[in-house]
Amino acid sequence: MSRHMTDTLISFTDRRRDTQPVSTPRAQWPAWPVYGLVDDLFPVIAGWHAQGRRVALATLVAITGSSPRPLGSEMAINDHGEIAGYVSGGCVEGAVATQALEVLRTGEAVMLDYGAGSPVLDVQLTCGGRIGIFVRALEDQQAYIQRWREARERRQPLDVAIDLDTGTHRAGPPQPVGDERVFQQRYLPPARLVIAGGDPVTLALAQLAPSFGYDVVLLRPYGPPSPPPDAVLTHYDTRPLARSLEALELDAFTALYTLTHDIDDDHAALAKGLASPAFAIGALGSRSKASDRSARLRAAGFSESDLDRLHTPAGLSINAREPREIALSVLAELVALRPRVNAATA
Repeated sequence: MSRHMTDTLISFTDRRRDTQPVSTPRAQWPAWPVYGLVDDLFPVIAGWHAQGRRVALATLVAITGSSPRPLGSEMAINDHGEIAGYVSGGCVEGAVATQALEVLRTGEAVMLDYGAGSPVLDVQLTCGGRIGIFVRALEDQQAYIQRWREARERRQPLDVAIDLDTGTHRAGPPQPVGDERVFQQRYLPPARLVIAGGDPVTLALAQLAPSFGYDVVLLRPYGPPSPPPDAVLTHYDTRPLARSLEALELDAFTALYTLTHDIDDDHAALAKGLASPAFAIGALGSRSKASDRSARLRAAGFSESDLDRLHTPAGLSINAREPREIALSVLAELVALRPRVNAATA
């Protein structure tokens, strides 16, 4: 686990003792909820497992009224009291973590009920809603992590049916709707952003996108052998763009944006994107260039419904001028378009 990831995990155990973790008063928690900035729990849980840590998962399985977090949100807690992720706006995380340690001690899953009308009067939600959080220990951690890893490697969703009576789970296709005591959890593969280009906006986008949870693939034809500074990339390709695109596989969890400023390269990238299930396809440039691009793609055989998928000029209209501002406008557009999990009880 990287130092950056470790720094985002907050321990609420008493480090003066080497015995079982114990809860500490809320006042001893950090001033800022950095644990809530962890969006992807898989590398955290996999890292903990590799360290020999036992893990509990707290899953938001019921919402009445308002909630700051969507259904299916999860928080991971290990037996040393480290946590990652969050299930409310910070109102209940301390109580959930304390209960999770008890679940790890006893092995008994629990349903937690917080908010308006809840019997837990000392833990209320500022939004005025009511939430149900199911906490269970991952007794088969290795198998759970392995299934999750395989799904991510295939870039496929992983569906897990959680029995809210026993805490057991079954991975596989979603169950038929009807059993309110089964919650269907779905994990999507990491979102991926493919960027073609090498200008300052490309650099800014490559640097910013990982902090929004994107795996970044950078295609820079004939570029320098080393990747750009301060950019965390999953792949860097300097071959001619035609070769890079030929080897590229785009799925429904991938976005492709071209910023090459070359009309032929931009056309090749957009054509590749439109022929795929990519969730977002865009190009940097003026509105007049956007019209020319559409005409060329239309002549290449793409339909009007295909062209409706294009975002060109790329990015939301936020009066962006500087490279980082333009990159932010693109990321804002991706936030609006990115596939989301709509978890629900089955």
